[in-house]
Amino acid sequence: MNNKGVDKSKRQFLTSAMTVVGAVGTGYLAVPFLAQMQPSVKAMAAGAPVEVDISKMEVGQLIRVAWRGKPVWVLNRTPEVLATLKTLDAELRDPLSNESEQPASSKNPGRSLKPEIFVAVGLCTHLGCSPTFRPEIAPNDLGDKWKGGFFCPCHGSWFDLAGRVYRGVPAPTNLEIPPYRYVSDTRVIIGESAEEKTV
Repeated sequence: MNNKGVDKSKRQFLTSAMTVVGAVGTGYLAVPFLAQMQPSVKAMAAGAPVEVDISKMEVGQLIRVAWRGKPVWVLNRTPEVLATLKTLDAELRDPLSNESEQPASSKNPGRSLKPEIFVAVGLCTHLGCSPTFRPEIAPNDLGDKWKGGFFCPCHGSWFDLAGRVYRGVPAPTNLEIPPYRYVSDTRVIIGESAEEKTV
């Protein structure tokens, strides 16, 4: 083939121009593709921390909030409940919460930052059912050993009012304690740990 008379600079210019056009086109295609992979504003909000006002909670009252699609309980425990928790260790699978999911700040007998306010994810650690809040002592259907707690009707797991699981029930571990912290005496942020804010 005879290359005499061929202007190679034009060929090189065309090749460079096509490369630039291809790169720009790829960029235009990639931006919306990558953008659709980002979580939506709604999805990001669903994972955001939740602020709970506990100023109007009565002693013994349980309120429920949603955080990351999970039910979270906030319980204002009575002095009687706190006294009862100390007597249950022999009946519990993990009374010191050594095998449970919780922030380090909640690894104590009451599993809470403040003794009277208990915060827990309201899902049974067996198969994820939502236990019922049963604060009464020795009801007919649960018997004399029941000292108040959370009862999972799906498979019969028992938890005390610190979310600690009893021995001999299907649930393997205590209820999960989510990260949370106080922003004042009457407001709790669920989804942010106390440890993160003290660092």
